[in-house]
Amino acid sequence: MSASISIIIPALNEEKIIGPTIADSIALRPHEVIVVDGGSIDRTREISGQTGATVITGAPGRARQMNRGAQQASGDILLFLHADTRLPPAAFHDIVAALADPRCLGGRFDVDLDGDHWLLKLIGAMINHRSRITKVGTGDQAIFVRREVFARMGGFPDIPLMEDIAFCRALKRLGGIACLRSRVVTSARRWESEGVWRTVIKMWTLKLLYFAGVSPVTLKRFYADGR
Repeated sequence: MSASISIIIPALNEEKIIGPTIADSIALRPHEVIVVDGGSIDRTREISGQTGATVITGAPGRARQMNRGAQQASGDILLFLHADTRLPPAAFHDIVAALADPRCLGGRFDVDLDGDHWLLKLIGAMINHRSRITKVGTGDQAIFVRREVFARMGGFPDIPLMEDIAFCRALKRLGGIACLRSRVVTSARRWESEGVWRTVIKMWTLKLLYFAGVSPVTLKRFYADGR
């Protein structure tokens, strides 16, 4: 399978970290890297453009920004990457190999959290194990999907939280999901700034409430996220 991959990065005030993320991504030779800025007041747009990405603006909100980037993208495969997440060297090879099976519509990577706290390794392992069983990934795991499938689905649902979970659950209903064992490395800054145990409890509580039917609008009130 020969395919072009568009990397889409939603960003908001990410001047401290987005440069290296883009540089690492470009080193993999993607079809394009698109940064969708949601109204940054720092140097995010400037740094992104200088590093080699195409920079566009979109309404704030991760789902809206990713959908805006998908509208701009022209690659066969859309890869949604957080500004604080680095792809493994074999990322594109592994994606193309997985999607060589026409039954596979998209997928996600395993994840490592880059902090020093001993619990972060366990958290990463739990995230990977859970998503391998459920076939549902999170944004930190660099979700990818065939572009025509994404268009058919109407993109990410326009909700302020859990858009990644909702999208993957809908994708799973349509076809196969690849759970790649190669690992992205994502920042543990949220876990470290808020406290590892506190963040674990908060994240699992939010997911349980979402699965129980609580509106993402309501959940967003209890979730602070500057990314």
